Amino acid sequence: MKPLELPEQPQLILSFDFDGTLHDPAESPPVSDHFFELIRKLREEKSAVWGINTGRAMNHVIEGLMESRFPFSPDWVVAREREIWFPNNFGRWIGDDKWNKVCEKEHKKFFKKVRKVLKAIRAEVEEHTGATWVEQDGEPAGLISKTEEEMEWIVGRIRELAAKEPLLGWQRNTIYLRFGHRNYQKGSSLVQVAKTYGLDPARSFAIGDSHNDLEMLAPDAAANFACPGNAVPEVRAHVEALDGYVCKAAHSEACVEALEHFYG
Repeated sequence: MKPLELPEQPQLILSFDFDGTLHDPAESPPVSDHFFELIRKLREEKSAVWGINTGRAMNHVIEGLMESRFPFSPDWVVAREREIWFPNNFGRWIGDDKWNKVCEKEHKKFFKKVRKVLKAIRAEVEEHTGATWVEQDGEPAGLISKTEEEMEWIVGRIRELAAKEPLLGWQRNTIYLRFGHRNYQKGSSLVQVAKTYGLDPARSFAIGDSHNDLEMLAPDAAANFACPGNAVPEVRAHVEALDGYVCKAAHSEACVEALEHFYG
């Protein structure tokens, strides 16, 4: 799978959350053919480049693209909300070494700094909830709750316990939460992707449905942003408050609706 031929000078950056926004496994196909038709059109008419901005690890992104039988690959991917990847001429994904190495170095240093706060959060979570604390390579701190209601309670306690560490951030999607450095998330990663094409947020679009999309659904990351009709209430309220576009459709048809609203 390879991307479309790049325009000589990209003029527009399109950023799509994957699970719950672009991709719906309950549909066949999981991503509407209308979406890919419109991407081709925007490539020709607007010199647009497009990418997936997701919490998935890169290997799971590739699995998703293959399972969904994309006719062509994205021009770029943000994985784990912070790693940037580009396909080479053979369709193989290559990490942006400069950005990814700095990001990894900053996270390792930062997690050492906030280990006491994370220890206190973990103790609170394990004492009062049924959530599971997760530690693995590249992800030294995260958790999985039993329900979304339980996650709401957990996030409330995290806000209190992390109040003295303003750079301690977390990326939440339903019952999953990943801790990280607040300066590295979908919004800052999108800004960095745009820079590689010589563009800025004024030439960017983003759409997402969940809490970990909030940073890219804002003017400092994308001048035009939207959420699908199936977005969680907090994201809908956030988008409305910042004069973004709330779609009537869900999933990939919402992506089409939003793109036609802004660029049709």
